[in-house]
Amino acid sequence: MNKILITLGLATTVAMVGCAKKDEAAVEAKTDQVEQHVDHDAQEAEVKLDEAKTDAEAAADHATNKVEQAGEATADATKEAAESTKQAAKDAADATATAAKDATAKVAGAIEKTAGDVKEAAQH
Repeated sequence: MNKILITLGLATTVAMVGCAKKDEAAVEAKTDQVEQHVDHDAQEAEVKLDEAKTDAEAAADHATNKVEQAGEATADATKEAAESTKQAAKDAADATATAAKDATAKVAGAIEKTAGDVKEAAQH
């Protein structure tokens, strides 16, 4: 009976070792599979990161161009406003000079008329 128990014990031990080796191979295969998935996911993440970087650079370039265009438009508008203001000031100065000349001519005409009226009245 001892021999049967010893034989059964050995058979059980051999079976357990065999199962353990099968489990080890399965675990190793699963580990390789997981590593492949992790590597693939890491590569995909790197591609997505590169795409995001490219998109961010394009957006920054676009924003920079818009800011430059706005700056140029502001400069152009400021230049036009300055030119318009300069022209308006010149026109106002010209109008003032013309009004002053007209007023002076009217005053001079009024003085001459009054002097003529006084002279005529003095002669009568």
